[in-house]
Amino acid sequence: MFRIIGRRLLEVVLFVLFVTFFSFLFLRLAPGDPALTILNVDELNVSQEQVEALREDMGFNDPLLVQYGKWLLDFVQLDFGNSYITSQPVSEMLLTGLPATLELTIGSLIVMLLVAIPLGSLSALYKGSWIDHISRYFSIIGAAVPSFWLGLILIDVFAVKLSWFPTMGRDSLLSLVLPAVTLGLAIAGVYVRLLRSSLLESLGQEFVRAARARGISERRIFFSHAFRYSLPPVITVFGVSLGSLIGGVVVVEVLFAYPGVGKLVVDSIRQRDYPLIQGYIVLMAAIVFVVNTLVDLSYRYVNPELRLKERKLS
Repeated sequence: MFRIIGRRLLEVVLFVLFVTFFSFLFLRLAPGDPALTILNVDELNVSQEQVEALREDMGFNDPLLVQYGKWLLDFVQLDFGNSYITSQPVSEMLLTGLPATLELTIGSLIVMLLVAIPLGSLSALYKGSWIDHISRYFSIIGAAVPSFWLGLILIDVFAVKLSWFPTMGRDSLLSLVLPAVTLGLAIAGVYVRLLRSSLLESLGQEFVRAARARGISERRIFFSHAFRYSLPPVITVFGVSLGSLIGGVVVVEVLFAYPGVGKLVVDSIRQRDYPLIQGYIVLMAAIVFVVNTLVDLSYRYVNPELRLKERKLS
């Protein structure tokens, strides 16, 4: 286990250096000038001399590698800098929006599990039945429909016409329902089909037939053997699709005006707030690293074959 964690730590260091440098490079090459955004924040007329003076004070006239080196040195000291627009520390702004993003992410995952596990399991158990056909149609529609379009439909039906839920903001638990359902249904289709195919494969394994021959009940075979055997592919896809999930959170936060880090970074991109964008990239890289590490470690508990291989190697 410690060998896996050590390897992952080395990988994340290289990954963060790669991602932060190229994101730093692309941000500097993108159209727009943060100095103009800052000086014109109150729609004041400024001279070119004032713009150049501000650029010099902010270090924009330094070579790119020098700018990145200064930022990296501050980052090693856990200093993400201050926002160009609000002058607040970037770390405080991200930590303020992070709870809302985590709420939305966890809520959408709960919705996804509540839909994908029953529908995928029943589709595998009753292959070729009407519920199997429903799960297929659901998966196809879920993969084809964009999350923002689904969110607009839910807003129109449940917020505007029925007035059951608020359309935006984060005032109460009801504010979480529509965003979580939007994102959860958008990603559930993939896992319904994946869980179905993985369960069908595991139900055809030799150990399942042997368990039936010993007289073990079908319920115990399904939950104790087949379902557990089918989890590794699902967990693998979850680790790989984490980036898509984060992107979906950003879209849903903007659509519902949900005050998380996703909406925060979209506003910062519009305002050319480089420190906040860089801080968001580092935060997402850290989350991806932690989740993928947990995914790797979870294989040892859901896949007995992996534990046996590790014992043989040791």
